Amino acid sequence: MALLPARLRAKRAQRSTSTMTLGGHLRELRNRLFIVGISLVIGAIAGWFLSSVVWDVLTGPVSALDGQDGRVASMNFDTITGAFDLRLRIALQLGLILSAPVWLYEVFAFAVPGLTRKESRITLGFLASAIPLFVGGCAAGLFVLPHVIELMVSFAPGQTASFLAASAYYDFVLKLVLAIGVAFVLPVFLVVLNVAGVLSGATILRSWRYALLAICLFTAIATPAADVFSMFLLAVPLVVLYFGAVGIALLRDRRAAKIEAALTRRDEIPSLLSEVASRADD
Repeated sequence: MALLPARLRAKRAQRSTSTMTLGGHLRELRNRLFIVGISLVIGAIAGWFLSSVVWDVLTGPVSALDGQDGRVASMNFDTITGAFDLRLRIALQLGLILSAPVWLYEVFAFAVPGLTRKESRITLGFLASAIPLFVGGCAAGLFVLPHVIELMVSFAPGQTASFLAASAYYDFVLKLVLAIGVAFVLPVFLVVLNVAGVLSGATILRSWRYALLAICLFTAIATPAADVFSMFLLAVPLVVLYFGAVGIALLRDRRAAKIEAALTRRDEIPSLLSEVASRADD
């Protein structure tokens, strides 16, 4: 309970003493959705002004290739409203990211009164570890992006022009970055499954061959087949995170086994005392 913010503890105590009616739940849901909506609008407005900066960062690898080996590389908007539509998409997605602290808090605050103490701790631990790992995975995706773009554009013969559709390029970059970000979070799911008692650390460790194969397949799909360097850059942190999750699960299993053994010995003490007493009487 001490892990929860003061506001959440007060809300939980209040709702534990009196059962909320369906109307009370709906009113609370309405209020929280209103706050989420306001935060999304504010985030989208901020995202509109930041969208040009983000677009310059994402298209930086293409701009760097322009003029190399006599090759022309530039972005192309194939419709009249293409530039506006793309900037609006970037603004909305940036708004979702910028307002994430608000809507994550509102979702958790609405759900936490219905969770047990253990479930609340698991949820908080998952968010505290998953969010930084997801951000780190997205940063890794942006780091390998120039290598991916350079390799793919290099297949075009010299003295040629590569006019890339802006919308398709943005979709490609977004899918690549999000896929790598989600991959970095997967080890956290293994730890959560271990805490929930679904998977033991030994079971996760025994599957290391399949895990390495899955990591290699994922990095091969996420990066071009000929770009071994980018594949290596992605595979190494994923392997480290996987074995880190294995280590945490094994340590937790060992601690749980010690606690269970101590409780078993404590439960056996009365029977041992009674046995000693009966022998003494004999």
